[in-house]
Amino acid sequence: MTAAPQSFREALGVAWNRHKTRFAMAAVGSLTLGLAPFYPHAHVWKQLVSLFHGTLTQPMDQFDLVLHGAPWIALVAVALHILISASMLREPL
Repeated sequence: MTAAPQSFREALGVAWNRHKTRFAMAAVGSLTLGLAPFYPHAHVWKQLVSLFHGTLTQPMDQFDLVLHGAPWIALVAVALHILISASMLREPL
């Protein structure tokens, strides 16, 4: 049995090694589906601007926002999971 990591940096390294595949998959999803189509600008950006201006009323546009926003939400969730795991791995002072 190994000792618990002493510092948060060590605990973060352990948590990263456990979850780096999941983070990489979420990052690839965010950079492909989350940003597609790429030209002239990311589709999710157009949907967010429409949401901000209150013109996102069509059901298809709302579905597009959910579809293109889901990978970004997954990426943030995985990153938070890594940070929480690291804080739980660390030995209390």
